[in-house]
Amino acid sequence: MTTLYDVPADELIEALSDRLDDRIDQPEWAAYAKTGASRELPPEREDFWTVRAASLLRKVAVDGPVGVERLATHYGSAKRGSNRYTVAPPKQTDASDNLIRTILQQLEDEGLVSQQGDAGRVLTAEGRSLLDETAGEVLAEIAAERPELERYA
Repeated sequence: MTTLYDVPADELIEALSDRLDDRIDQPEWAAYAKTGASRELPPEREDFWTVRAASLLRKVAVDGPVGVERLATHYGSAKRGSNRYTVAPPKQTDASDNLIRTILQQLEDEGLVSQQGDAGRVLTAEGRSLLDETAGEVLAEIAAERPELERYA
């Protein structure tokens, strides 16, 4: 049985975002919202919402139970210091809590993630099966492209 740990994360996230495309809708405000305080503009990628949802689903599966605050820290980045004299060093900033919370709520509505009290969100059985099925498909594609990996498929 293939699990999410058996395939590269970037290929799993791309395949999972294709499967989540018809299940999750991007809100209207998401086209204008930045992903964090360190960003100057909103994301330019058209399928950003589903890619971030797939990434969050994988992250909840790996680290769960996990809360919004810890996920925002993970998806955050460095904000540059002062531009004029560069006297201030870069500081770590968190990603947008609202964006992460909205995606997690959509994943909850689809039955892929559930809340575990105050501990955070965990993956449901349906979410685990979706990840494992997608990982199996990705591994089969990788094995077809690279025959030396066929024994893992």
